[in-house]
Amino acid sequence: MKPGDSPRGKLSVVGPSPDPEHLLDEAEARRIDFIWAGATTAALLGVFGLIAIFAGVAVPVLLSLAVAYVLNPLVTFLERRGLGRTWGTVTVFAVLVLLLAAFAWYLVPVVRDEASKLPEFFRQASKQVIPRIESALGISLPELIRQRTEELGTEASELVKSVGPAVARLATSFAQNTARFVATVLGLLVVPVIGFFFLRDYPVLLRQLQNLLPRRAAALVSRRFAQVDEVLSAFVQGQITVGAILSVIYSVGLSTARVDMAILIGLVAGFGNMVPYLGTAVGIVLAAFGLMLSWQGPWQLVVVVATFLGAQLLEGLVITPRIVGERVGLKPVAVIIAVLGFSELFGFVGVLLAVPVAAVLKVVLAVVVERYRKSPAYDGRVAS
Repeated sequence: MKPGDSPRGKLSVVGPSPDPEHLLDEAEARRIDFIWAGATTAALLGVFGLIAIFAGVAVPVLLSLAVAYVLNPLVTFLERRGLGRTWGTVTVFAVLVLLLAAFAWYLVPVVRDEASKLPEFFRQASKQVIPRIESALGISLPELIRQRTEELGTEASELVKSVGPAVARLATSFAQNTARFVATVLGLLVVPVIGFFFLRDYPVLLRQLQNLLPRRAAALVSRRFAQVDEVLSAFVQGQITVGAILSVIYSVGLSTARVDMAILIGLVAGFGNMVPYLGTAVGIVLAAFGLMLSWQGPWQLVVVVATFLGAQLLEGLVITPRIVGERVGLKPVAVIIAVLGFSELFGFVGVLLAVPVAAVLKVVLAVVVERYRKSPAYDGRVAS
């Protein structure tokens, strides 16, 4: 790593002075910042335009960049320990592949075993659960509900038996649309390949971008990109850490309650916390479903409720404040609005891009407001 590089390899302020504005008067610094804010906003709009027009190309490239950005700190860490950039990238990708393979090895049999329990669950529900509900509520549920529950047991049994042939028919039908099939497969294959090269050449690419900046504006623009990187990296690293801690809490709690699919539900609820409340809501629904499949008594319900309440209290009062703190500054309501808005406009890709784009726009808005408050238009001074 060269002396001017930052730990993440981001666009850093290079030079002996800690303040990049010491050579610029306020008017020139304001003009540079406004140009940077406008160019950054235009670049974001351009990204979404490319997604709308060339989704097949733009989405894999964006995913590859995201992979390189997230994994770059790990490769940089190995590089500092004496491992070459290329071998560090190979090591990180190899570990990632092994982790994904291990997760799939665990997931496939678990889902298969749980799916095989569905028929018996619906049959037992029609004979035991519905009478208990009627007894607790003191009312008689319509016969249609009991009859429909029994039918669901039969249908679920037939569905489980036909999963294999159905998947084969779906794959065959999809493969018949050659262009779509090839584009999808290539898109999936290209992401790790491009991501590998982006990750390996990450510092070089950023130095080349920095060298394209006008020399007089380079330090100030570099500081703005450093602010963007600080917000994004704080969010990504913080949420991954928080998600891992919550996943352990949920998995241990649900395993203690002997809930089926405890580890899977814990991972979904924990890492789903990146979208506030959504991960918890999905986790509660899955936990309720797993609880019904493995019901042993009211004590399980008590443990599950205590697990979710305890995890939420710890997350809100201890985990997130200590790990993420105020570095990100993205309020939960802002994240929710961004996710809903971008998902409505761009679907699943919008969900992936919502938080990073919101973080970038937060920095852009903060810079514009800062410059506006120093301008004659704000305090009434006469422009010189």
